Amino acid sequence: MTTTEPITGPTTAPAPGPTTAPAPGPTTAPASGPAPAPTLGSTPAPIPAPVPEPIKVLLADDQALLRSAFRVLVESEPDMRVVGEAANGAEAVALARATSPDVVLMDIRMPGTDGLAATREISADPDLGDVHVVMLTTFEVDEYVVQSLRAGACGFLGKGAEPEELLSAIRVAAAGDALLSPAATKGLIATFLAQSPQGPHGPGGTAGGGAPPGGSAPHAARLAGLTGREREVLVHVAAGLSNDEIAARLEVSPLTVKTHVNRAMAKLGARDRAQLVVIAYESGLVRPRVD
Repeated sequence: MTTTEPITGPTTAPAPGPTTAPAPGPTTAPASGPAPAPTLGSTPAPIPAPVPEPIKVLLADDQALLRSAFRVLVESEPDMRVVGEAANGAEAVALARATSPDVVLMDIRMPGTDGLAATREISADPDLGDVHVVMLTTFEVDEYVVQSLRAGACGFLGKGAEPEELLSAIRVAAAGDALLSPAATKGLIATFLAQSPQGPHGPGGTAGGGAPPGGSAPHAARLAGLTGREREVLVHVAAGLSNDEIAARLEVSPLTVKTHVNRAMAKLGARDRAQLVVIAYESGLVRPRVD
């Protein structure tokens, strides 16, 4: 039997031709628009805390060199700035009205209007109710201690204080707290001892109306408006304790103590804690103790 092979022929390859690239077209950018809202459960970006305003400080001293040194020190701190310099009390009062400082560093002894008169004028101005005066003196224990506190100063600081003491004093004063160095406090107590006809007594409270022995009748009358707790807090303030220290002794919160202090200040017409101390002594609610 004969096998028939299939007839083969040449293989025809496809004719070569030019390669056609796809026609170019414009590139479409993704549509712009507001950023997508955060998905449920995502943490929002933290809101930056507001930057507090720096403490405004007014310098009042008749010595230009000392003012310059104080300026350099104060302006080295990011939370403070000097708003003016005065060479006497009259200039200090005028600048206080023009710049509304938070704190005035006031020299007691200046030519013309001295620091004591200037402090009295600043304290009497209702537009300067938020101005706190810190007295600067070469001698912390002198006859001006009580007079200055009565005039409205919130405390004393010696000119020989360390730089950190001065900066701390500015911050304490700006916060509305009393500032009495140990030496000035001793001078204050000594002055009240000398003025008291009853002589030295241990510190204690006085209840009821009327003037306690050795006390001032007007102040004692105002004390009658205080609650028992406010009197108790006032005794501790006069002893130089901070709100935290008073809170620990009375087993209450510092915020509660602050509330009692503020109410006592309002009832007694005191500008700050320093004046509360003066009222506590002058009324006879607290009497100096000599060890």
